[in-house]
Amino acid sequence: MIGDTISKIEAKLRNTGSINDESRRELLSLLGTLKTEITALSRTHADQARKIAGFTETSAGEAIREEKNEDQLKLSLESLAASVDGFETSHPNLVQVVNRICTTLSNLGI
Repeated sequence: MIGDTISKIEAKLRNTGSINDESRRELLSLLGTLKTEITALSRTHADQARKIAGFTETSAGEAIREEKNEDQLKLSLESLAASVDGFETSHPNLVQVVNRICTTLSNLGI
């Protein structure tokens, strides 16, 4: 299920014309890392892993929309960042990749 969510995000990124190739490559790379990290997290925190995947999907969708809503993008990115609160010690790579995804998606919204 989580893998399916990440795959949907990857497909949306590949098919959108609203971002440049460099951003697309960066996000796809980050999503590959996220998939690995979130799979590890799901072994012990399945609900939280699903939430992170869901917030990633929502945030990516907002960032690549043709007509961006800055408030919605900001809210979705804040939710995504908050979804990894508390995992800084146990899953530092997960937190790092989510923060990088948030920064990249935020930059798309500018």
